[in-house]
Amino acid sequence: PMVPGFLHLGGLRTALYNYMFAKKQRGTFVLRVEDTDQNRVVPGAAEGIEDMLDWAGIPPDESPRRGGSFGPYQQSHRLDLYRRASDVLLERGTAYRCFCTPQRLELLKKEALRSQQTPRYDNRCRHLTPTEVAEKLSRGLDWVVRFRLEKGVEPFRDLVYGWNKHEVADVEGDPVILKGDGFPTYHLANVVDDHYMGISHVLRGTEWLTSTSKHLLLYRAFGWDPPQFGHLPLLLNKDGGKLSKRQGDIFLERFAQDGYLPEALLDIITNCGSGFAEKQMGRTLDELISQFEIDRITTHSALLDLEKLPEFNRIHLTRHIENEELRQKLIRELQLLVEHVYGDQQVDQEVLEKEYVERVLLLRKGHISFLKNLVSPNYSYLWVRPSVSREQLQTISAEVDDIGKLVLGLMTRQAAVLTMEELNKDLRNLQKQTKETKYSTMMQLLRLALSGQQHGPSVAEMMVTLGPKEVCGRIHKALSS
Repeated sequence: PMVPGFLHLGGLRTALYNYMFAKKQRGTFVLRVEDTDQNRVVPGAAEGIEDMLDWAGIPPDESPRRGGSFGPYQQSHRLDLYRRASDVLLERGTAYRCFCTPQRLELLKKEALRSQQTPRYDNRCRHLTPTEVAEKLSRGLDWVVRFRLEKGVEPFRDLVYGWNKHEVADVEGDPVILKGDGFPTYHLANVVDDHYMGISHVLRGTEWLTSTSKHLLLYRAFGWDPPQFGHLPLLLNKDGGKLSKRQGDIFLERFAQDGYLPEALLDIITNCGSGFAEKQMGRTLDELISQFEIDRITTHSALLDLEKLPEFNRIHLTRHIENEELRQKLIRELQLLVEHVYGDQQVDQEVLEKEYVERVLLLRKGHISFLKNLVSPNYSYLWVRPSVSREQLQTISAEVDDIGKLVLGLMTRQAAVLTMEELNKDLRNLQKQTKETKYSTMMQLLRLALSGQQHGPSVAEMMVTLGPKEVCGRIHKALSS
């Protein structure tokens, strides 16, 4: 179950733990949209959540979009069911109609806050006689349905926190379960839906732990068997503060736009959480599922260090580049990125050919954290062929033709595999064959001929990444222009 709004890291983690648990048990992972609080409903949020779960690679088995045999999967489409359920409790006397006005409730709240107490309903309407209720109904007064909280809750065994119980009747007033607009509150809707949808296990955030005793009283009032509950500790910043939703920087859309791979997110939120025998970076979803053990979830908060996320991304990007099938997708993405970033700068079709783009990826794997690093200014030499004239090069060194020929000779010999170590040695040797050009001057000359830039990666790195064919092409072009 997910609350409306767009999916952020906390929600993704809850979904992921439910997903891992369901897959490990060969069960069904259900996405139910809880949109009964009409003031908080965000248009398009339900679709947004499902889109992001698909993007993250943890799609639900049953959901509003996919359907299933226990639908509808959106609570606002199940209002009849909740109305009938609250009628059952009214008949049994475990719930009652409350006629208190919003103004009276507001006064109670102010009064409590003034005397520094926790606001709670004083259960006034619990004591109305059937005659008084009938009289108020005949006057057409507005009412809500409240559930009678009884003392004597039974302890329950939480999958994470162990044995637990909260004497809710001592600390809170009777909760509203059906509002005046005919919509249920979370408590009623969840209990009713978990029962009718045949939910066996619920993993949810620890903020619901204290409400669980209240939910169990509702199950008892209906005479139903409750599912098993497991509460997940909070996901916090590495300094122990709450993750801020304010800047929008923990919402999944943002990470997707910034070029993070979903696997990197799944990896970091399980890495800082628990449920695993050891800490390890770079786990795939299949590995997460097979290694996950619910009894290993600890009760202390999970501290998330987002500064480590690029490093997680580098590891997963490397794995994607090494995998034949995933690499094809990256090649297409990189081709699009290049056209997008350098499209107006005469990108040659040749540097967009699959073989060239694939070579670049394979050579730079492990060196880049994001695919978009490859279209940063540092790497522009890969995509935009320089237009440098022989005269420009001559101002750097008069020996431009000799150096060019030496490098062309080296490239034809070296055509097999270029490595930076080998090349650096070869370039040192070449410089010894020039008459008076210093090594640093020669490097300046080659950098300009190959990239049209004065700064950037080392010449050896440029040559390795461009490859012999492209290096020769650029040097020929520079010498003859």
